[in-house]
Amino acid sequence: MVGFNLIELVSLEKNEKELDKAIKEYLEIEKHYLKSQNYYDTKERLISECNYIERSKLKSCIRYGMVISPGDICFIDFGKQYLSETGFLHFGLVLKMFNSKALVIPMTSNSEAYYSAYDEKNNPNGSSHLMRLGLVKGLNRHSVLFLNDVKYINTARIIDIKAHINTDSVLFKKIYQRFLQTVQFEEIVL
Repeated sequence: MVGFNLIELVSLEKNEKELDKAIKEYLEIEKHYLKSQNYYDTKERLISECNYIERSKLKSCIRYGMVISPGDICFIDFGKQYLSETGFLHFGLVLKMFNSKALVIPMTSNSEAYYSAYDEKNNPNGSSHLMRLGLVKGLNRHSVLFLNDVKYINTARIIDIKAHINTDSVLFKKIYQRFLQTVQFEEIVL
């Protein structure tokens, strides 16, 4: 639960003393939270916070010498997440560019996700929101797409481009079709 002083701060006019008090309270809450996490989770969160401070005011990743295109597989800082969302540092496949943003599908190389993912031939009863990519040139492990976590991101979240899938390839077209199936809405009868 958010501390009392932070809630009070929302309703107050500009007051430096109250702001300082709220900042101290927040930092204490954050410190206790970070200390309660495992080393890996704390490290990822701290890296992500530093990335946010450095990159959050940028319109894109061009400042870092990157020009992003559909089919690029990038290392991305998705930031803080709630349960069952993709967060912090993950790979992601760029589906489309629009208005300086990238529509991305987050990925993982987690072997449990790979084995539970739907595969037409090898795992027809697998989870349909997961799609096996296999081993893509430029990556070290077999990967899985989280089709239900597709989102537009500011490209300033992109840390590096690691690989590319040609958008004319059978694989990219299959990914795009699976994406469309995932977001397809049932007709609503009013």
